[in-house]
Amino acid sequence: MSQPDSPLEIVLIGNANVGKSLLFSRLTKRHATVSNYPGTTVEVTSASSDIGLIIDTPGVNSLLPQSSDEIVARDLLLERKENAVVVQVGDIANLRRTMLLTLQLAEMDVPLVVCLNMADELHSGDGDGTVNASALAGEVGSAVVAISALRRWNIGRLRDAIHCAVRPTAAVTYSEAIERAVARLLPILPPNLRCRGVALAILAGDASLRPLLPSGIVAACDEARESVPQPASMTIVHARVAAAEALIAHAGAASTRRSGNVRERIGALCMHSVWGMPILALVLAFAWYFVGKIGAGVMVDWMQATLFGKWINPNAIHLLKALHPPRFVFELLVGQYGILTMALTYAIAIVLPVVITFFAFFSILEDTGYLPRLAVLLHRAFRRIGLNGKAVLPMVLGLGCDTMATLTTRILDSKKESTIVTLLLALGVPCSAQLGVIMGMLAPLGAPAALIWIGITLGTIGLVGWAAARVVPGDPADFVLEIPPMRMPGITNILIKVAARAEWYLKEAVPLFIIGTVLLFLLDWIHALGLIQRALSPLIVHGLGLPAEATNAFVIGFLRRDYGAAGLFTMQKAGHLTPNQVVVALTVITLFIPCIANLLVMLKERGARAGWTMAAFILVYSFGIGALMNTMFHLFGVVL
Repeated sequence: MSQPDSPLEIVLIGNANVGKSLLFSRLTKRHATVSNYPGTTVEVTSASSDIGLIIDTPGVNSLLPQSSDEIVARDLLLERKENAVVVQVGDIANLRRTMLLTLQLAEMDVPLVVCLNMADELHSGDGDGTVNASALAGEVGSAVVAISALRRWNIGRLRDAIHCAVRPTAAVTYSEAIERAVARLLPILPPNLRCRGVALAILAGDASLRPLLPSGIVAACDEARESVPQPASMTIVHARVAAAEALIAHAGAASTRRSGNVRERIGALCMHSVWGMPILALVLAFAWYFVGKIGAGVMVDWMQATLFGKWINPNAIHLLKALHPPRFVFELLVGQYGILTMALTYAIAIVLPVVITFFAFFSILEDTGYLPRLAVLLHRAFRRIGLNGKAVLPMVLGLGCDTMATLTTRILDSKKESTIVTLLLALGVPCSAQLGVIMGMLAPLGAPAALIWIGITLGTIGLVGWAAARVVPGDPADFVLEIPPMRMPGITNILIKVAARAEWYLKEAVPLFIIGTVLLFLLDWIHALGLIQRALSPLIVHGLGLPAEATNAFVIGFLRRDYGAAGLFTMQKAGHLTPNQVVVALTVITLFIPCIANLLVMLKERGARAGWTMAAFILVYSFGIGALMNTMFHLFGVVL
């Protein structure tokens, strides 16, 4: 099938939540390259391996694309090389959905291996039925391999099947009118597009194909489409569904997950309109205790007071004094704005414990399958602000990192929704490190302070989202989301995720903490910091009611918002902020202009005009809310 000296190109394709990325890592075990697909912001991951170049495509529901991710996956199939093999990764317990995509891949005329993942769940008491992979392969007409990427079952058999991949023989029979139109289209399509899948997509009205068609045949394609009864797309889908069910029945394959087991009952309760809310409250309470009390409390106290306060910083100061360096160097390293005494103390003693505990909590939510259920639970609430439940996912991911979450707005099916979520992420969703510091500062103040902060933050998201839904042009998309099974999280997997994310945080954050500290040091050294504090005094001191030194937190907060929050945390520990001032400061820093990394991603994803407009609005809105809070506290005599 391929030349001995020409490496294979293996394209992984499949639905979301089927373990495609895990299989990618199992097959490669090497450094992966992540790049944007040309002309889009959709990322495609690739890596070389001993069996060839492996490409991990975005998850798809259909090859009749409804999103930019699905367009990219479809285009990668059309652009495949002569020696390419497609490996479809599917959920073994959801054969109907898997075979529906298999039939579409068969119509694309590609060498195919069907990989049925999560086979371990059928043997662990979580599933009913069995799958005869050999019988299914006979019906499909190409190799079908049952594997478990998690347990590394049958990975070797999959590798062997890839080298022997053939084009499947399974086919869908459509109505006579559609078959005639397909036969009419195939001879006129260019060679790289000449397959039943493309012809059927044209008949179904796939507008994303038009730029790929030569101008000379566009009119003929339109005529062919008009010759079949409309809506042709529904007729085609119904025929494929019927063919997939017949294929499964003929192979005698039937597999499902137990719908009555304890995990699935818990999963159903998580999405219930009544019981789902108490479960969400318990999840948030656990987060508050684990991240706010243990991470930002116990761990930060030990790291800051003992590790850095009693051991590292005093010994470093003593050592430098013994070396008698120039005053400039001494102050730069261990002074008030020293790289060690401020930058590394903030980054490692204050923020790192919070990052570790939050990422551990977030990894548990990911691995249990709770996040998609949260999207279903909050769908109605999000619909009120022009979004659907799928928008919950980037919003929740924003609690990890707003920059990464802004990139994931690509999963949303309309530009309108992506724009609104980008704005809300930058405005009202604190990242993990910032949220942990906020929890640590609010914990000793009691419920009233926490409720004020939560109420204003959520109220801002609701109000701005509602207004943006009426200002941003476009229509909201339908809510279609795959719900994975509930699973027990694996300790090893959680530890790996936490270690990888902590490493990413240290590489990304520590340099910015050092840059911010050096900036403050230089401003203080040339006596400019005092000038900045006095210049912003009307806003910070009179408007927000905060001490002048709080200006530093907002200046460096632009580099990283958690750095700014850490500065406020230190002021609170030193007794320089009253409870009222803490709540005002935390509200403003939460709603404050996004960090520089997030701003750059906003400009890239939404364009310069929209990105700068959002940033300007956020800056004015955050300080305006803070000034209003300070005024209301004084007007009504509120003392927290």
